[in-house]
Amino acid sequence: MSTAILTGQPVPGSPLEGDLRSLGFDVRIASGTQDAGSLLAAIPADERVAVVDAGFVGHVHALRLALTDPRFPAAAVRGALTVQPEARTGLSRAVAANAATQPGECLPDRLADALEADGTGVQRPELGSLVATVPADPQSRHEARAAVAAVDDEAVRLRTAVKSRDGFFTTFFVSPYSRHLARWCARRGYTPNQVTTASLLTALIAAGCAATGTRGGYIAAGLLLLFSFVLDCTDGQLARYSLQYSTMGAWLDATFDRAKEYAFYAGLAIGASANGDDVWALALGAMVLQTSRHVVDFSFNEANHDATANTSPTAALSDKLDSVGWTVWLRRMIVLPIGERWAMIAVLTAVTTPRIVFYALLIGCAFAACYTTAGRVLRSLTRKAQRTDRAAQALADLADSGPVAELVAGALGRLKAFPPRGSLAAVAAGGAVVLVATAWLVPFGSPWMIGAALLYAVSSGAAVALPLKGSLDWLVPPVFRAAEYGTVLLLAARSEVNGALPAAFGLVASVAYHHYDTVYRIRGGTGAPPHWLVRSAGGHEGRVLAVAVLAAVLGRNTDFTVALTILAVAVALVVLVESIRFWVSSGAPAVHDEGEPA
Repeated sequence: MSTAILTGQPVPGSPLEGDLRSLGFDVRIASGTQDAGSLLAAIPADERVAVVDAGFVGHVHALRLALTDPRFPAAAVRGALTVQPEARTGLSRAVAANAATQPGECLPDRLADALEADGTGVQRPELGSLVATVPADPQSRHEARAAVAAVDDEAVRLRTAVKSRDGFFTTFFVSPYSRHLARWCARRGYTPNQVTTASLLTALIAAGCAATGTRGGYIAAGLLLLFSFVLDCTDGQLARYSLQYSTMGAWLDATFDRAKEYAFYAGLAIGASANGDDVWALALGAMVLQTSRHVVDFSFNEANHDATANTSPTAALSDKLDSVGWTVWLRRMIVLPIGERWAMIAVLTAVTTPRIVFYALLIGCAFAACYTTAGRVLRSLTRKAQRTDRAAQALADLADSGPVAELVAGALGRLKAFPPRGSLAAVAAGGAVVLVATAWLVPFGSPWMIGAALLYAVSSGAAVALPLKGSLDWLVPPVFRAAEYGTVLLLAARSEVNGALPAAFGLVASVAYHHYDTVYRIRGGTGAPPHWLVRSAGGHEGRVLAVAVLAAVLGRNTDFTVALTILAVAVALVVLVESIRFWVSSGAPAVHDEGEPA
């Protein structure tokens, strides 16, 4: 339930009351500031409240943006203010402090300023060509109404439903019609969560079609995957069009994209196996590469988004290139974002074989990973950014250190034997290189693998013994991800045990879900998953050590596949149960991505 309090001098014939009711508000009239305070006190504390000047002139969508967005505790445009229940106390104080407001003054604007002065953040949405004002005289009112009539707010609403930053394929081949599909869904009462779920089901059906291993199945899989992506764009556009943001929607949006893509990889691998072509190693390699390059993006952004003195010649060159239209689209395309990537997968699935699909995917993602990582390294080396404590903590959370690494880091702290600052990424990389090289070169089942895993655990602890504030310390989490996933891939592939690679695929998928879940919790401002969950899942070094021991003890027999499967199921159960509990709880953040992820 939401209530709007109209203050100031009513304007005969104004459509304002009807507009507010169309937005779901119960409208009450206040004769003055004191009356507004009395009305406010009578409204239940768990309701959203809006205070609107009765002389407001503007577009309905301007009011919608200011008064109905659930993501902010308070929001305002000229002449209108809304507060969520968590900001009601601040609004009451602001009303009491402005009891002496003179007739003709705009109370909502005074209250918005008082809220900000009191420490409550007030979101002020960008209106662009939309109008929101409180005219001071009849001539100004006439001009404001003319300005409202000159702009079609429904056209603006439809246009702004599309993300401000999207890939080339999404911008020119999907959004021109998906936005209309979003409006169609809104007018029929469908929610973004329903569309998101439909997208997931469509992708899972596509994966099932790919698993048939037939040409007809591959063609159907490609078409369904493209349709799933259209729905994936539509759910976000529907959320922006109707301002239906929710904590459940944040969780679905944060996880389903990866679930859809990786399920499709598995479907392709199953279909290829039906034709006698084992591509599980390629499927797992594609998942490892894709997830690792995402972690590069996440870590770099977390390390730098609130850093001070955060400039560099490389960044300046990038900004300059962004002023040249064709370079913007070229740079967005070569990183193979989700739109381009899914289009490539869909087309190649329909006309080629799963092996070719994975070869193209690995080559494209490898090039994109090298391009983006090199650019971020250059920026880090040429800028003089000062990392904040918040950024260092975010990187430590992304590292996903388990009990062994924590024990090593604590021991180094007591011994004052810290590695020199600036070399933390090198320490992490050194242990990772030894680990991966051992998994690749020594005979499968060799006890040397356990030794390499122990060395990796020690180096992992040393890498997080200090706050991750060095210029390249944001590389520590990606190094850990690549080392863990790559080791599981190599050991499963070299075991030559039937079913080991599919089991390893399931294990990496479960762990990757945990890491994406961590990212989106941090983005929402709630911090990493609880410490008990990270410990229960073993931490990255604990899981590596467990897989190394299993390989050495069980050797080349089906027990290794069974052990990997059990480990995958155990990790999946632990992380999924806690993740679902968190994201459906009232404390979960409404995270919505406004730029197309890689």
